[in-house]
Amino acid sequence: MAEEKDTLQEEQNKQPFDGEEPTEEIFGEAEEEAVEASETNEADAKISELEQKLEEAENRYLRLQADFDNSRRRSKLDREAADKYRSQSLITDLLPAIDNFERALQMEADSEQAKSMQQGMEMVYRSLIEALKKEGAEQIESVGKEFDPHIHQAVMQVEDENFASNTVVEEFQKGYMLKDRVIRPAMVKVTQ
Repeated sequence: MAEEKDTLQEEQNKQPFDGEEPTEEIFGEAEEEAVEASETNEADAKISELEQKLEEAENRYLRLQADFDNSRRRSKLDREAADKYRSQSLITDLLPAIDNFERALQMEADSEQAKSMQQGMEMVYRSLIEALKKEGAEQIESVGKEFDPHIHQAVMQVEDENFASNTVVEEFQKGYMLKDRVIRPAMVKVTQ
């Protein structure tokens, strides 16, 4: 057996050298695999980076879309509120004139001329009240109702056995609401 090994080694030594050693072939394949693995890792890294950028862009897009929808909804609500309460400023300006008409109508007319003047003022007063109603403004009913701080402004408190506690006894100035908003609270006297 030892003879066979020697002959094999002699034959290998006798074979002409072709420039490649078997170990270089093994190292070349390993080097190629390492380069391919490195390129694969770089490609995977780029893919994950691009996926992350795409996800960030999609999130940004969704946030912008939500902001736009919210803005559009807010502007719609603002327009609706502006339409609903468009006459509030005019009504607020007319309320002192209506109060003056009410005071003038409470005066006693002692002559025919004063009575006809009072009738004319009453017609104008009713026209103003009708115009307010068309716009959605209404007088707040107070006397005999329970005191509500949202629609009443208490200026006096009295003890009255004819009324239950916390009830409006007298109204000094009428209050007005425009649709569901209080324009001016009613000034009232309340029981304790």
